[in-house]
Amino acid sequence: MKYIILGILTIFTLKLSAQQKQFSKDDNGKLIYYQVVDSQSVSKDTLLQRAKSFVTGIYKKSMKLVSSTDSSVLAKGTMVIDKTILVAGHPSGEVSYNFVFEVRQGKYRFWLTDMLFIPYQRDRYGNFVPTTTIGVPLERTPGKLGAGAWKDILSSAYNKVEKFGDEFKKYLASNRIGKMKKKTETISTKKW
Repeated sequence: MKYIILGILTIFTLKLSAQQKQFSKDDNGKLIYYQVVDSQSVSKDTLLQRAKSFVTGIYKKSMKLVSSTDSSVLAKGTMVIDKTILVAGHPSGEVSYNFVFEVRQGKYRFWLTDMLFIPYQRDRYGNFVPTTTIGVPLERTPGKLGAGAWKDILSSAYNKVEKFGDEFKKYLASNRIGKMKKKTETISTKKW
């Protein structure tokens, strides 16, 4: 009975480890998250405007617009990678990346590349701050001692990037073009 349970657990863990998604590699050997989306219903100019609005409005705290042309947007950004143990979690570092968006009539593509990991540590006040300003490329191969931690960082980074990509695609498919601030009226309680 023990051997049967052990065999089932082994097969289950092998299936779980085989299902993890990973980054692809580009022509230069760098890790990349690349998506091509068919969008026949939305015009090229509208997609470009929505992409700029996404970078400068929705993600304005973590992304900075570098350049913009009539068919592309280039931005640099960062995202915080969390380390979760059971229920409690804390940031283990941040990943900086380059974001590129290109559009043609009927389709668009975007990718995140040049990803660098900057580890965090606690300062004397209990805040998590970067240990250095120099990032480690996600493509690097870790040693035997740090392989498990690096694998966790890669899978967490992939999950964050995939969530970012889904959010970006949903934003481009929606009708909104950034949140406009409503002009609030002053309401007088003295006048009926």
